[in-house]
Amino acid sequence: MGDIPGRRVKSSKRIKDSRLFEVVEEVFDYHTLMALYHLINRGFIRIMYGVVASGKEARIYWAESEKGDIAVKIFLVLTAEFRKGRLKYIEGDPRFKKVSKDIKDLVKIWCSKEYRNMLKAYEAGVRVPKPYAYKDNVLVMEFIDSGERGKPAPLIKDVPPEDPNKAFDEIKEYLRRLYAEANLVHADLSEYNIMNKDEELVIIDWGSAVHRNHPHAGEFLLRDIKNIFNFFSRLGVKTEEPEEFYSELIKL
Repeated sequence: MGDIPGRRVKSSKRIKDSRLFEVVEEVFDYHTLMALYHLINRGFIRIMYGVVASGKEARIYWAESEKGDIAVKIFLVLTAEFRKGRLKYIEGDPRFKKVSKDIKDLVKIWCSKEYRNMLKAYEAGVRVPKPYAYKDNVLVMEFIDSGERGKPAPLIKDVPPEDPNKAFDEIKEYLRRLYAEANLVHADLSEYNIMNKDEELVIIDWGSAVHRNHPHAGEFLLRDIKNIFNFFSRLGVKTEEPEEFYSELIKL
């Protein structure tokens, strides 16, 4: 399932085409294919194209559903590095009381965690890619494009907002809604995780987000605030001290 130049691979009730296993290295293993077929048969995915973003832990594909373009995020089932780097965002979260030590189970938990975090943020009025569905290590969500099909919108680190003061106030409001209404802390917020879609700011990468009752939520929240304040300060915005805004939020 994926994109090979000059060829599209469409849905099928059975895995009967060996070409599916040649597409994207280790990402499309048997279990990933089963998850993709599940989502295909439920109507969430119609066609998979190529990779538009790639990291150590996941790859994001441009794809289509019957309703239009979507993003398909596939978490890689890899090594103990994933466990080492991500357990601190899972253990202690009241939503995940029993955490398996098996790497494949952890990846599935991480995928479901990102979906649930995005949904909570979306319902609280925070601008995120709208989440549609997930299965095992595959997450389907809104594709945030740059105005050109298949090309993601840039990050604010690469294309800063034209009105930094307005954008700064907007992100602060999202932090308030996230903490007060969604009961979440993003825990990885910076200019590397905010897209600029024609001056509309979209916060991405929600796997690390924790419940506000997580034992490290305060530490993560202050780090998020400092990252955002430092970035906008470099753009010329006069910001208050991060600790002041932090104190304001934790009283909500």
